[in-house]
Amino acid sequence: MFVDVSSPVPLKRRRHTNIDPMEVESAKAKIAAAKEKFGRDILVFETSASSASSTVNSNIEETDDFFEFTAEDYYRILAKKKEDKFLKTRKIRDAEEAARRSKITKAVIRVRFPDNHTLEVTFHSSETFQSLFDFLSKVLAQPDRPFHLYTTPPKKVIKDMSQDFYSAGFIPGAIVYFSYDVPKAYTYGSDEDTASANCGPFLHEDIMSLKGLELMNEQPEPVQSAPEPVVVNPPPVAQEPKPAGKKPAKPKWLKM
Repeated sequence: MFVDVSSPVPLKRRRHTNIDPMEVESAKAKIAAAKEKFGRDILVFETSASSASSTVNSNIEETDDFFEFTAEDYYRILAKKKEDKFLKTRKIRDAEEAARRSKITKAVIRVRFPDNHTLEVTFHSSETFQSLFDFLSKVLAQPDRPFHLYTTPPKKVIKDMSQDFYSAGFIPGAIVYFSYDVPKAYTYGSDEDTASANCGPFLHEDIMSLKGLELMNEQPEPVQSAPEPVVVNPPPVAQEPKPAGKKPAKPKWLKM
């Protein structure tokens, strides 16, 4: 389950048929080489074109009224806290939290870029946001440009670099959005100016070469035709002969 309160956006996953085994081996080698180089499992997807409008709209700054904390939000959070603390001591809650934390060790983070590409990276749940930012600095096409990550909705920029993924609720996975920091010259400009300041390319060519390679590993298993069921006719049931009984006696009053 990925932490993203926005509407789910499908990823383009084309089905490959009759893939050359050499291409499969080449794809595996590229994925393994990327893992060895960066020390992490890396995948690159392309989101559907229908989500382009929602991605662009998410990059537009909202007014302060949009982020206003409503009474409905307050009562929902209050009810959740009461439910969590109901009849549980602090010792019990700490024990349950430690048990949950020991079971979840991976945090699969998907970074969605404005050009409809998604970078999927696997971290340990105890790693911090700083490790995510450090990793992105190694794979971006323009690593010198300042950038920020945020979640939506509502739009919340990630600022606490010391917070780990587990504490942030980014387990077993989460979706974050990438954006370059807009220069001050475009702060009061139009949406077109903001979009032009936040244009790609975003990922390095070596990382973009991994796009779609995970589909090579999803080879369909050979489908074996099920044997036709053998119809066994049950043996005929022999009917037991009725015991020969005595003929009914002719009543005395019956005259032939």
